[in-house]
Amino acid sequence: MSSTTSIPVATRVHNFTYAIRNIVVEAKAVERKGLKVDYLNIGDPIPFGFKTPPALVEVVAKAMIDGANNYVPSPGIAPAREAVATEWSQRGFPVDPDRVLVTAGTSEGIELALTALANPGDGVLVPMPTYPLYTAVLAKIGADAAYYRTDPSRGWLPDVDHLESLITPRTRALVVIDPNNPTGAVYPEGLRRQLLQVADRHGLVILADEVYGDLAYDGAVPPLGSLDPDGPIVAFSSLSKAYLAPGWRTGWLAVGRSPRLDDLLAAIKKLADGRLCSNGPTQHAIAPALLGDRSHQAVFRAALGERAELTTASFNAIPGMSCVAPTGAFYAMPKVSLPPDTTDEQFIVGLLRATGVLCVYGSGFGTRPVDGFFRVVFLASPHDLTRIYGRIAEFTAEFLRT
Repeated sequence: MSSTTSIPVATRVHNFTYAIRNIVVEAKAVERKGLKVDYLNIGDPIPFGFKTPPALVEVVAKAMIDGANNYVPSPGIAPAREAVATEWSQRGFPVDPDRVLVTAGTSEGIELALTALANPGDGVLVPMPTYPLYTAVLAKIGADAAYYRTDPSRGWLPDVDHLESLITPRTRALVVIDPNNPTGAVYPEGLRRQLLQVADRHGLVILADEVYGDLAYDGAVPPLGSLDPDGPIVAFSSLSKAYLAPGWRTGWLAVGRSPRLDDLLAAIKKLADGRLCSNGPTQHAIAPALLGDRSHQAVFRAALGERAELTTASFNAIPGMSCVAPTGAFYAMPKVSLPPDTTDEQFIVGLLRATGVLCVYGSGFGTRPVDGFFRVVFLASPHDLTRIYGRIAEFTAEFLRT
């Protein structure tokens, strides 16, 4: 006898959302109807013609051929951890290899750190708009996201006074994403020092998401830890973006040298032991990536800068739209002046169904649905972006007339 009763799922799943991927369900429905979709929702350079540096591919292939397909130490192989420590130390954030963990992308590092830090009901300060992985993980572990404002009229820079007003006795950490996803903002040194001072004053850990640190258009951004090597900082980065290898899922975290962080480091390592290890063969690419030839980054930054200028000019030329110029990474957050009783998701779904252009609505990153923000990934060629932005302009004109 078999029962037809549905198996219940854990209640935490109902609070777990990730708009960047969730919107793809609608895109697949559009494709089934025969309309080609232009995917501007995920920050993956590879589908747009950017190539992983061949030398790194050769290192990983050789590692597999040579038999490096076994489990590796939970924190990562020694050469990779030593390279991360050396690279961050050379850039002003002294780190010991024993305080470095190699993770399955930055995403796993973020989840390990948040799980080690926050109990159910604890608070974590996240920027608004934010990268939705943070809020998804916080929902899963039962902690609370406290959104601090970033101001589009000031280049999407954080409002430090508002941030500090949100701190309570249960606030555990401050998330700083710089260069920023989803806005493309790069924070000036004075602001970065203010954030460090707030964290120190209130006994918070800073989770410094520095995945795009090498992709500011004016050159690499120094690690946040270089401004305060003894600060309460856990820093994250990976091979995914600046080294054009997102599918390798190879990232790392570094816990600052402050003894205040020793218990947190031990907790993160304990949790990491439970997943055995991250991807083994790709860890062999970390040392040559960080300590070897980076000439591809200058080419990549120049390409992103060109696309950023095109994106900003194109959206600011569309009646009813505006766009703050990004200064790093490959994202922008345009704003459409929505009609009354209309949401950003309605605009984005309507755009997708009418044109096949897939962006992500701003409320998926924490903005209000009525504010009309949405995120664009501008990795496509300038020719393709010009075509796509033309379709967005045509749809917007029709949308705002109705």
